[in-house]
Amino acid sequence: MNCPLCKKNNNPFYGDEFFMCSNCSGLYKNRKNYIGVKAEIKRYKEHNNDVNDTRYQKFVSPITTHILTNFKPNQWGLDFGSGTAPVISKVLQDNGYNINQFDPFFSNKVELLNETYDYIVCCEVMEHFHKPDVEFELLHKMLNSDGALICMTHLYDEKTDFKNWYYKNDPTHVFIYRQETIKFIADHYGFTDFEVSDRLIVLNR
Repeated sequence: MNCPLCKKNNNPFYGDEFFMCSNCSGLYKNRKNYIGVKAEIKRYKEHNNDVNDTRYQKFVSPITTHILTNFKPNQWGLDFGSGTAPVISKVLQDNGYNINQFDPFFSNKVELLNETYDYIVCCEVMEHFHKPDVEFELLHKMLNSDGALICMTHLYDEKTDFKNWYYKNDPTHVFIYRQETIKFIADHYGFTDFEVSDRLIVLNR
């Protein structure tokens, strides 16, 4: 199985369950272990998130704080992979911001993918991409000049206990990123620069 992001050959990483790409450094699940669509949707519905939960709002605050600090209310955003409880949209809209929601399972408004945006948020979503090459090309295309793709995901590094890592054990997580993978995405898709701060990743167009 070649890397879903850069299409290069794989190297065994964790038995035959996960491979590591020698080109982009991403970790990707063996496709034979992907779960079906119905099971995937069921898993997402189990999250039981509430947009009014202050703990949930705090969890996504690295993204909302970045937008409130760097963008204006009259600029347009997209909550890509907004899920069952679009808390980022809730927080921003409460502050007078314009943001649309797209999710392939829960808000499948494909017409929104033909628009362009000043910022796109992608919170705990990119690890679910079955075709990250297609998704990042689309996300870059949808950004206006000087726009930003603002993501949250848990990056892997060598200090991580991969065997017992909860992030790897989620059956819907099929692609796990490293800091080197983020650099590859920035370079390959034409972002001008990027920054990583813990789980927050900002890719500037």
